[in-house]
Amino acid sequence: MKNILFVASEGVPFIKTGGLADVVGSLPKCIDKKYFDIRVILPKYTCMKPEFKEMLTFKQNFYMDFHWKNAYVGILEAEYEGIKFYFIDNEGYFGGMRPYCDDPLWEIEKFAFFSKAALSALPLIGFKPDIIHCHDWQTGLIPVYLKERFAGNDFFKGIKTIMTIHNLKFQGKWSIKDVKEITGLSDYYFTPDKLEAYKDANLLKGGIVFADAITTVSETYAEEIKTQFYGEGLDGLLNSRANDLRGIVNGIDYKDFNPETDPFIEKKYNARDFRKEKVKNKLKLQEELGLKKDANTMMIGIVSRLTDQKGFDLIAYVMDELCRDNIQIVVLGTGEERYENMFRHFDWKYSDKVSGNIYYSEPLSHKIYAACDAFLMPSLFEPCGLSQLMALRYGTVPIVRETGGLKDTVEPYNEYESTGTGFSFLNYNAHEMLGTVRYAEHIYYDKKREWNKIIDRGMSRDFSWYTSAAKYQAMYDWMIG
Repeated sequence: MKNILFVASEGVPFIKTGGLADVVGSLPKCIDKKYFDIRVILPKYTCMKPEFKEMLTFKQNFYMDFHWKNAYVGILEAEYEGIKFYFIDNEGYFGGMRPYCDDPLWEIEKFAFFSKAALSALPLIGFKPDIIHCHDWQTGLIPVYLKERFAGNDFFKGIKTIMTIHNLKFQGKWSIKDVKEITGLSDYYFTPDKLEAYKDANLLKGGIVFADAITTVSETYAEEIKTQFYGEGLDGLLNSRANDLRGIVNGIDYKDFNPETDPFIEKKYNARDFRKEKVKNKLKLQEELGLKKDANTMMIGIVSRLTDQKGFDLIAYVMDELCRDNIQIVVLGTGEERYENMFRHFDWKYSDKVSGNIYYSEPLSHKIYAACDAFLMPSLFEPCGLSQLMALRYGTVPIVRETGGLKDTVEPYNEYESTGTGFSFLNYNAHEMLGTVRYAEHIYYDKKREWNKIIDRGMSRDFSWYTSAAKYQAMYDWMIG
């Protein structure tokens, strides 16, 4: 039996702000239990929902030397869907209304504490991992601490580490002086070949330098981050570690996202009967959102954070032109004020064509995946992206920019060979996007049989976590030997 420990700042169902939580909560369930004992350590946030807090049982506590003080560390435990979760408790660090705050120095102190406490707790819970799988900058200090203060302890000998980058934009950067004081690391660690980057300390960089292997969440993103445009200042380091870097695309939970059993949608359907049944979800959503009821009008969905990264400047640039077409656009999400207001404006201006829902709702997101004909994702960069996988699962044709995970998971339609599962464009250009949307409209309206074949191919692809899990298992086996 091989022991694997996930350490992360969030994980479903206990706490979630983004895609990281889906990976940490869903991937362990799909790893083969015959060969791997896989467990997870998370912070115990006071903002967790009461029903999850009630699942936790207290194991023990200890005091740990941290940032010139004796800090309390509680260890709690819960089992969920066959996976053992441990929680590091300290209300001083993990109190508050949200898991993260806007003070970068406080975030660094909080997750430095978490990294050290997670390692310190291992002998007490009696679990010695062969591999610690660290997720994003919040756990970047774990590979560093393992090589530093934990190196002399026999319990920690031979433990290997993997650093997974979910989004390279977030790195945990601050002044060397403060980070040195918080972490207790010596000057030796704050040099350009270790934690120092552009005169600051960088926690993610530390994780990348000291980890035994590095992964990211799609093959294309693993290549992109070695270039200056996507590399966020770390492209040189990632090139130097290219042999230890691989991309494994994320999956989605096929139980939660299943048009045959989805409790949120009007009419259940599958790959065999979508031609008849899927449209009933469209008519219901049109009615619910006050759009013109018409089974034939092409409906395009967007479920996203409304930020520059997601390509909303492109959409803003051509939105008026787009609204002249025979389409409807349904948007769900929150984000930058200018994009929220842009969709409110077009909802007012084209009230029978555009529905701007500036909030977040899990049930409405499922209804959009099930009701829409196409799904638009013109991201500037997208490490993996999950929305296009959900769209494919629901027979909603993705229209994406060829970047990161979007390029790896959406095969562009080729009308001459009748292949592909969606539509894509290459350059980050509003009119190239508009041209691709209009090409999709042409296939939808003028070549309905071709459109349905695109859906057939999309719904037959397997982007469940089991596919990704097999690749992670192969990597764990290779590392442990």
